Amino acid sequence: MKVTLLMAITLDGKIGKTPDHFPDWTGPEDKKLFVSITRRAGAVIMGSKTFDTIGTPLSGRKNIVLTRDKQRISQWENLWYTDLSPQAVLETLEKEGYREAVLAGGALVNSLFAEAGLIDDIIVTISPTIFGYGLSLFTPEISMELQLKDVRRLGRDLVCLTYSVKK
Repeated sequence: MKVTLLMAITLDGKIGKTPDHFPDWTGPEDKKLFVSITRRAGAVIMGSKTFDTIGTPLSGRKNIVLTRDKQRISQWENLWYTDLSPQAVLETLEKEGYREAVLAGGALVNSLFAEAGLIDDIIVTISPTIFGYGLSLFTPEISMELQLKDVRRLGRDLVCLTYSVKK
């Protein structure tokens, strides 16, 4: 299964000021790209803080929320709360017929998949914003070698970079 990490970052490499910082700073072009890529994949994986910031499942996609809270039960058909490992989540998705999944943050979920060597591509939209502090793309020390696949401009001020992870 192909796993793509899809995130917006500031020029200083932050994905948010705090874990509950709503991602309204990225612009409409980035949101359009996010919808396009996640709808094509069909499955979006995120952490509970990211989901709680959004508030409801993304329509037209299976939403997988990694959480340690076994009390969380979904009231939506397209939302699955789980404490399974990243590998087990992907295996379950493959059994359901998915061939691609998108990681939508946060830093802890990104790190869990990176540490397990499960990320194939990384797509980042660089927003012309600087926070000066905040959350990084990953939490612990992560080491990955990447190969640039594509550079494109989104709208007037955004740059989208696509990398493949060398394995």
